[in-house]
Amino acid sequence: MSGHSKWAGIKHKKAKVDAQRGRIFTKLIKEITVAARVGGGDPEANARLRTAIQNAKAGNMPQENIQRAIKKGTGELPGVTYEEFSYEGYGPGGVAVLLEVMTDNRNRTAPEIRKIFAKSGGNLGELGCVSWMFEKKGLISVDMSKVDEEKLMTVALDARALDISTGESTYDVTATPKEFEAVKGAVAAAGIEISAAEITMLPQTYIKLDGKQAQQMLHLMEELEEHEDVQNVYANFDIPEEVMLKMSA
Repeated sequence: MSGHSKWAGIKHKKAKVDAQRGRIFTKLIKEITVAARVGGGDPEANARLRTAIQNAKAGNMPQENIQRAIKKGTGELPGVTYEEFSYEGYGPGGVAVLLEVMTDNRNRTAPEIRKIFAKSGGNLGELGCVSWMFEKKGLISVDMSKVDEEKLMTVALDARALDISTGESTYDVTATPKEFEAVKGAVAAAGIEISAAEITMLPQTYIKLDGKQAQQMLHLMEELEEHEDVQNVYANFDIPEEVMLKMSA
């Protein structure tokens, strides 16, 4: 899991900067709109919407933007209809890549995504070619220097976490999507600082990369995540944390 949690930490730091520049707002608004359309506009009864609102607030999105997006989703305000689907493919070194996409024009999005893969030494694959390698789970990462491992283990397991593993600089707690909020809440309530937390697709195995392939893979991840129609990118690469930080600086 270390490969994923390292990238998640870097991604969250970058997201804060991107939010200040307005880059991430479009993706957050799309997710709120679709969540409201699919499950209704009440966050108490719609877990997906509740999570989307939490992410928007973490990105410092104004409340009026959030409410407008919800009303567009429920039909109270006119708005664009987004289609949800996935792309699957391979990055440098045979790394499995899974994308979650929202777009109002699939014919525009597909060739753009294909071009991004090709530029970084990867290629799109058929539906189902890599999705079997991933499992949907909640992931909570905690900086090793800020918590006692035994305390974290006791709190997390008592809250029904699945597992706790050790990365290069973090402890990574996994939970089922259903138990994710309860586990995250228990960790926070215990006074433990959380560095990253999300519902994600975790790979079952990892591919180690270095050198040129590592550089190409990180470039592919950044290009995909910056595309306005790509909501989430998952991949099973494992690159040393210091290499990731240097390349993503």
